Amino acid sequence: MLPAHIPSPSRAVVHLGPVPIRFYALCIIAGVVVAVWVGDRRFQKRGGPPGAMADIATWAVPFGLVGARLYHLATNPELYWGGPGRPGTIGALKIWDGGLGIWGGVLFGALGAYIACRRYHLNFALVADSLAPGMPLAQAVGRWGNWFNQELYGRPTGLPWGLHIDLAHRMPGYLADAYYQPTFLYESIWDVGVAILVILADRRWHFTRGRAFALYVMAYTAGRGWIEALRIDDAHKFFGLRLNDWTSVIVFIAATAYFVLMRPKPGEPEQPEDDALDPAAGHTLTT
Repeated sequence: MLPAHIPSPSRAVVHLGPVPIRFYALCIIAGVVVAVWVGDRRFQKRGGPPGAMADIATWAVPFGLVGARLYHLATNPELYWGGPGRPGTIGALKIWDGGLGIWGGVLFGALGAYIACRRYHLNFALVADSLAPGMPLAQAVGRWGNWFNQELYGRPTGLPWGLHIDLAHRMPGYLADAYYQPTFLYESIWDVGVAILVILADRRWHFTRGRAFALYVMAYTAGRGWIEALRIDDAHKFFGLRLNDWTSVIVFIAATAYFVLMRPKPGEPEQPEDDALDPAAGHTLTT
């Protein structure tokens, strides 16, 4: 028996009458609220209109959820269509049971945000920079959904903060092990650190042109690599690395290249006179 450990929730869903309330979904919703609140405050300081982020979220969130689910399905199709006993297409639609890929979520979410910015005539780069610290904070909150679902944990551990996993949720081959690395907690803490890094760096250098967002991506992917190394859930591997590791490497390189290429030229200030709105078209907001 460990001297201390992190318990897992006894349930992942409660019912209000006939309506199921899933904690996984509540964590995702809470994360969205945090990102919108932080992003809106930062966008207003950059000259954006109040409530703009809520309008953008009405596009970015649905796009992001679809993208996150599509990435999960594309990289793990055998979990749904791998043979007898698999849940099939109906199971693939049950997003509340878990299974969201952050890479697809960010990519499709950015597409939704871009469409919203074009629709409301807002500066997309400034929107991205305003959202930069809110995104990892949203991820930090959302990761607790994995805790409620008892999923995506790490290797067995004897550390005092080992996460207890119920027998029904243990991976094949690990049924005798009760305590595991709490990767959800590691990533949540890392994400908060990423948000603090972006805030402090942006306060010092006043990033524009999407460079604050690129810094967030760089810092997040750097941490995702070592967290992936701890996980024991099934994953496709190439040359000894999990697929998410390779994705992290590629995204890190792309974000770093963007961060460097978009830096100001010698003698040019970091923050030009960018307008939060498209001066040629004004803006149209619903709130």
